[in-house]
Amino acid sequence: MITWLSMLAAAVPVASGWTIHTLWLRRRLTAARRDPLTGLRTRDGFTRRATILLKDPRAIVVLADVDRFKQINDTHGHAAGDMLLKATAARLAHHVGRSGVVGRLGGDEFAAVLIDDRDMAGELLAVLHGVLARPVEGQDPAVRTTVSLGWVRAADHPADDLSALLRRADEAMYAAKQARAGTRRAGLGRLFATVAGRRAGRTGARTDPPVIGVAA
Repeated sequence: MITWLSMLAAAVPVASGWTIHTLWLRRRLTAARRDPLTGLRTRDGFTRRATILLKDPRAIVVLADVDRFKQINDTHGHAAGDMLLKATAARLAHHVGRSGVVGRLGGDEFAAVLIDDRDMAGELLAVLHGVLARPVEGQDPAVRTTVSLGWVRAADHPADDLSALLRRADEAMYAAKQARAGTRRAGLGRLFATVAGRRAGRTGARTDPPVIGVAA
């Protein structure tokens, strides 16, 4: 009896140590999947959740890009740019809600998957565009911008995976940006520009390759 009690007493600290280590690792993994500036999911965290949501035929894939972001950074400084990114992220997350997911893909690009349970994606995204265009509280009134949105209904392209749907949404977003249309839905036909081509033509665009790969 004494032997068993001794063994149990010796095992308790070890078990406690492993539990603490496991919780620490879990927190580290969670932190790694969150963007430190905006608190949104990074590519890995977004991809995991978005892939699950795409099993729902009502899923909508959205790509958002802050207009003239480089110009804002250059003119007003990185602090103003960071404030704009954080506000955009918070507004996106609030609008998409807990049933969907929002991620920051890098720079001024955000992606979301939402569940359109009322078949009103166009109207919802038009409202979202207006929300994203509002001035940021506490920021210099001279810092004014909008966010261009491109979106695609996953059910329209049942053979596409997340990467392919993001590419379609990306092309629609670029078309909206070029036309200053605010939002645009991806068509059912062939994509009309290469990623390299449309990025080179975007005002203030970065020249680095996209964070999420695209299907050939």
